[in-house]
Amino acid sequence: MLEIFGQFCFTEDKLKSRIPESYFKEFKKVQNGEKELSIELADSIANAVKNWATENGATHFTHWFQPLTELTAEKHDSFISMSSDGTCVSQFSGKELIKGEADTSSFPNGGVRSTFEARGYTAWDCKSPMFLRGEGLSKSLYIPTAFIGYNQMALDKKVPLLRSIDFISEQALRLKKILDPKSNVTSITNTLGLEQEYFLIEKKFWEKRQDLMLSGRTIFGSLPPKGQELNDHYYGSIKEKVEKVMNEIDTELWKIGIMAKTKHNEVAPNQFEIALMFTTANVAVDQNQLTMDIIKKVADRHKLSALLHEKPFKGVNGSGKHCNWSLSTNLGENLLDPSSLSKNNLQFLVFLTAVLEGIDRYEDVLRASCATPGNDHRLGGHEAPPAIISVFIGEELEEILKNIGKIVPVNEAQENMEFGVKNFTKIPKDISDRNRTSPFAFTGNKFEFRMPGSSASASTPTFIINTIIGTIIKEYADYLEGRDSKNLKKDIIELIKDRYEKHKRIIFNGNGYDESWKIEAEKRGLKNLKNTLEGLRIYKQENIVELFKNAKVLSPEELEARYMVYCERYIKQVNIEGSSMVRIARNEIYPALMEYAAKISNSILSLREVLGDDEFLVADKAHLVKLLAGKNRLKDYLAQLESQLVVANEIEDLYEKVVYLNKEIIPLLKCLRDIIDLLEHQVEKKVWPVPTYEDMLFKL
Repeated sequence: MLEIFGQFCFTEDKLKSRIPESYFKEFKKVQNGEKELSIELADSIANAVKNWATENGATHFTHWFQPLTELTAEKHDSFISMSSDGTCVSQFSGKELIKGEADTSSFPNGGVRSTFEARGYTAWDCKSPMFLRGEGLSKSLYIPTAFIGYNQMALDKKVPLLRSIDFISEQALRLKKILDPKSNVTSITNTLGLEQEYFLIEKKFWEKRQDLMLSGRTIFGSLPPKGQELNDHYYGSIKEKVEKVMNEIDTELWKIGIMAKTKHNEVAPNQFEIALMFTTANVAVDQNQLTMDIIKKVADRHKLSALLHEKPFKGVNGSGKHCNWSLSTNLGENLLDPSSLSKNNLQFLVFLTAVLEGIDRYEDVLRASCATPGNDHRLGGHEAPPAIISVFIGEELEEILKNIGKIVPVNEAQENMEFGVKNFTKIPKDISDRNRTSPFAFTGNKFEFRMPGSSASASTPTFIINTIIGTIIKEYADYLEGRDSKNLKKDIIELIKDRYEKHKRIIFNGNGYDESWKIEAEKRGLKNLKNTLEGLRIYKQENIVELFKNAKVLSPEELEARYMVYCERYIKQVNIEGSSMVRIARNEIYPALMEYAAKISNSILSLREVLGDDEFLVADKAHLVKLLAGKNRLKDYLAQLESQLVVANEIEDLYEKVVYLNKEIIPLLKCLRDIIDLLEHQVEKKVWPVPTYEDMLFKL
């Protein structure tokens, strides 16, 4: 591994060895925001990276960006140019490195660009390393970039993320210097560690399921007698075929400098997880996007299909993307590390309180960040966090916050865990347990946000977390700045006491799956936004518009654009699922039902000729009647669905259309699913036209 790790990643060490030392120092200042990137420096870096890329077999370069599709985009240009004398030369300028152009009208933009206004720009993100992808002589240099329109509005996932990182880093540094004036800290970094869940199924099954191909999930399909009930898949022995896929995914990631650290079987059959090492938030998001793409491509090479949808199979665990969020100083200090907790160090408690207040005040927009059509099928079940936002911190930390300012002994010695077995090594016990039912849980030195869906970009929840917590940190810094240093500790304690009392309702250390929690949460005044329909409205609230505007993360126009894009995404997804249901049910399911009904009918007629009466055919006739009744119900609901889809498409207002689809189309899809799933049990397997759950979940 060591010899291949990072071989196709243009690290700072590679850059340092290929440009003058003075240029490298200037580049570091550019990264730190202390200096503008000059064209001379850009030309030097461009030449260095071009030489490195071509030495490693690259023929093209691409500005790689993340539009509002949850996916990535790339347009490849050759390094080859023609000189004035007609000869072919390899060329790459600083201008080509730092700036590209893309057609904004072809990407979701929420109405901030007209169809005829196409010019947009991609700009190099110099804090995220360039890398090579491709095989043999078809490699390309990938340049991570941000994407804006001609009107300078953000049209991607990266711009608001970078803005939010700047915002929270600046405010956290202010607060750090107030709390610890003697500190040598000069910068604070937003760090992120991501866990990605996914399914693998045989490619041949995927190709026969039009719903999986077009919508990402099965819109019908009944569970086999055995699913995940025995918990025999979770952390189980990895099948050889899957192990080969995982090993190749690791290798591909390691080559481009992505540290894939953990891999294992997840709860559901044929469900798996990969976890990446912590890094800066913008790089972590880039790496996760690459990971999703590599998972799909490697699976395809092994004649498998990777499913990244949040709920590809009804009745089995869905897939999430856990975002492990924290803040660290340039000296390596984690601001959320409780080991620093002592009578004389209140820094951890201040930042912890800021997180609690931020999540409490802006719980609704944090929930909205994960409101997608796919996640609607996942959140709220006993497999994922509930749709109600709460924070788990553990009883010990809650007790400390309750008693802040009182004389409470702090146990500085770490407790050990004992197994009750002779000669067995003792292991240190963490300050809090883990709570897998909590959507926002403190897990030792970071917070784990477990709501985001597996197919979504981690950028959206991350920039929202940064914005809301950065806003609270700013308020704390404003409050404490300039106060008498002699009374600073007293002021800090009073601040923590006051904010804890006002926002302690967000703390919940219990079982989020328990129905009693919904009742308790309502008593506390916490919102229960059950689906995308309810989540979308949050982006229109005045306080949310002001939140992003004041932090300079999103202008009101940029936020409005995202609201419209998310409405359009919901509409398109439901339309795809509805249209797929009509086509599959009419062209595949219905003919199979008729074929099987005819087969039973012919069998009954043949047996009647032999037996001479119907005494022994009562059950067969009842089966046929039940089958035909289900077939007729199927046709009736299909007709309703078709007519309702026509009505929906005539609604012009985006949100009204979302409401209609949610109230009319979604229930119809459920009714059709129930009918088809019952019919699946009535039809001979070899006649059933599509692969079943048993095929997809247990044959690999």
